[in-house]
Amino acid sequence: MRVMLRRDLKQQIIQQLEAAHPDEAGGFLLGSLRDDVVSIEGVVPVENVFEPTERYHRYAMTPVDWMRLEDAADARGLSLVGYYHSHPNSPAIPSLYDRDHALPNFAYLITSVMPDGAREMLAWRLQDDRQAFAADTLSVE
Repeated sequence: MRVMLRRDLKQQIIQQLEAAHPDEAGGFLLGSLRDDVVSIEGVVPVENVFEPTERYHRYAMTPVDWMRLEDAADARGLSLVGYYHSHPNSPAIPSLYDRDHALPNFAYLITSVMPDGAREMLAWRLQDDRQAFAADTLSVE
């Protein structure tokens, strides 16, 4: 699978994630899927509602956020195609927690954020058997 991300949207994501450091931050990816290509057309930050003392390594949102974002995507003629979040002071690879809370068919962008800024953004997809993530190709244009 290939994930296409506009450069301005990548910068928007990075600014949000760096501002939240040392806590995790994230949001939704809006766009379309065609012929194994996910095109990201919008990003929507979502507040981290995890317990404050755990936000340095956990990110959560409410079911209301999901409903609100699905409606927002529909209103723009887009779909909810994925999710992005940071891994503060850690590599941009999915954790067991990420795997346990992920859904197949979504694109997941994970960004490693260190005290001096974002380092790496990688794209992932949960395999159908939910046992592991597979790396997607991230193209920034």
